[in-house]
Amino acid sequence: MQVYKGVIERYREYLPVTDKTPIITLLEGNTPLIRFYNIEKMIGENVEVYGKYEGLNPTGSFKDRGMTLAISKALEKGVKATICASTGNTSASAAAYSMRAGLKSYVIIPNGYIALGKLSQALIHGAKVIAVEGNFDVALEMVKKICENYPIELVNSLNFFRIEGQKTGAFEIVDVLGDAPDFHCIPVGNAGNITAYWKGYKEYKEKGKAKKLPKMLGFQAAGAAPIVLGKPIETPETIATAIRIGNPASWKQAVLARDESGGVIDTVTDEEIIQAYKLLAEEEGIFVEPASAASVAGLIKYARKKYFPEDKKIKIVCILTGHGLKDPDRAIKSVEFKPAVVAPDFNEIIKIIKQ
Repeated sequence: MQVYKGVIERYREYLPVTDKTPIITLLEGNTPLIRFYNIEKMIGENVEVYGKYEGLNPTGSFKDRGMTLAISKALEKGVKATICASTGNTSASAAAYSMRAGLKSYVIIPNGYIALGKLSQALIHGAKVIAVEGNFDVALEMVKKICENYPIELVNSLNFFRIEGQKTGAFEIVDVLGDAPDFHCIPVGNAGNITAYWKGYKEYKEKGKAKKLPKMLGFQAAGAAPIVLGKPIETPETIATAIRIGNPASWKQAVLARDESGGVIDTVTDEEIIQAYKLLAEEEGIFVEPASAASVAGLIKYARKKYFPEDKKIKIVCILTGHGLKDPDRAIKSVEFKPAVVAPDFNEIIKIIKQ
């Protein structure tokens, strides 16, 4: 039996590594592509819908794909510390991989705008967390300035190696389906992930591993949709904290992915995100963080607009970027929860069950 060794070893020929690159891995990647039979019934008869469940990466989000490569290359470079700005997932991943590599980890977060599930990860891994007044974009500007003046490695998606690692998600999808899907739905925040997936699909097609390319459908939260509006947003607002970003670092690349693929970048409301969030949990048994549900919210929105062809069979993949345990408070707020309290009496419990 072949032992899985992580995305770098699996896709080494497609990644910028050499024999001198120390591989820092937590066996990220190899996440399941789960068919959504119940959601398919809402979309159409000739549609196969899949969810790429990135929440099953080691730190619970897609960020691990890029972080394994970014930290491996940072160690090869000889730096002693890493730094990132984060709304949560990047901080958790950067801290975990940095500590595994023996590097110091610094995280700058927007004060009050990070889910505690994610912050707890960075803290338990030993990162030094600094909260700044302002949003993610302010935090990122601080990080960039620090890296210009000190020998600390920036590991946000501005780091070339992050995108290189994240493109492996596209490779895995093609490896499972046998070809690229017809449509690829994905949440858009800092826009590194849509950039990475498009890069991966193109490279696999160039190598003959895929025969076609998907249309890229990116979805921003309505209150944090600078790409859709065509201008930065100073105070982005959405319950989907992972995509609460007003000036995406990979803005131009995301627009290129949209235009080259013939796809779209559009908005979904917080209400649509929560509906999709609950739908995934109740109908498919999949628990994601709110931002992840933006891809499914967008899918449903576009299905209602009759966007997808009905005269042929198509395959659609939705990227589910992070696990629901990243933001447990949101789950509790999204459902009515008041347990029935009874004495430890068999008949009393049965009465409640039969209600």
